Amino acid sequence: MLESASWPRKLFVISNYTVLLGLSILCILPLIHLLSLSLSSNNAVAAGEVRFWPVEFTWKSYDFILSKPEFMKSFYVTLQRVVIGVTLNMVLTIMVAYPLSKEGRSLKGRTVYVWLFVFTMLFSGGIIPLYMTIRSLGLLDSVWALVLHNAVPVFNVMILLNFFRGLPKELEEAALMDGAGHWRILWGIYVPLSTPSLATLTLFAIVSHWNAWFDGILFMNSPAHYPLQSYLYTVVVGLDTLVKSNIDLEVIALVSDRTARAAQIFLGALPILVVYPFLQRYFTKGIVLGSVKE
Repeated sequence: MLESASWPRKLFVISNYTVLLGLSILCILPLIHLLSLSLSSNNAVAAGEVRFWPVEFTWKSYDFILSKPEFMKSFYVTLQRVVIGVTLNMVLTIMVAYPLSKEGRSLKGRTVYVWLFVFTMLFSGGIIPLYMTIRSLGLLDSVWALVLHNAVPVFNVMILLNFFRGLPKELEEAALMDGAGHWRILWGIYVPLSTPSLATLTLFAIVSHWNAWFDGILFMNSPAHYPLQSYLYTVVVGLDTLVKSNIDLEVIALVSDRTARAAQIFLGALPILVVYPFLQRYFTKGIVLGSVKE
């Protein structure tokens, strides 16, 4: 295809790929450096010998981190948050997007409802009212404080709403003539046909919950209840990750604050790096099909 293109087109394609390759390398190199730090000994890291390949290879940082109860507890809290939060996000997104995808004659006041949701994307009450609401509901120090305040992601609703509007109306009309109700139409027709869009929105929800850190610090009074990213934040900004009185001299020689932090950050990013390739093939298709249509 490129061979038959004109020289300006070839130059554009080559330049485009070159720039994208350069940006990809710039994004990957910090991650490789982080992994190299986590797999290197304390002496090599302190001497500044580590770049993009481990020096004096060792697993001690990972052994140490995985043995820490604080890390494993925060990892469990994040898993809880992702499972509950993503499930809640997707169910509510589907149930809100379906009625809003109908014409005005099918749902009176549809335009008003849509603008009410759009308004929440542009304006919010702020952090203090949000905290006071969570506190008054007695949700502090619980996983519900992390998932309920963002249970309906409006941006995702808009994407799925437009995807539903793009499905053939004849499918719904035929189902209605056969006696199916809206509940059956939604879960039996619309949802199975929306796999690309739903996979994309699921990825959005997973990344959003996994990477969130501020609400964990805001709503959790005890560090024992921090999700993983909030715990990693406290580590990165200066809390000492090593209690040297509790580890032997061999570990002290091979593990330092820098190697332990690098290992924790890499472990925190690893699940998303594993999940993303499986959902990436739906990403572009889901966004394009769910885009705004005239």
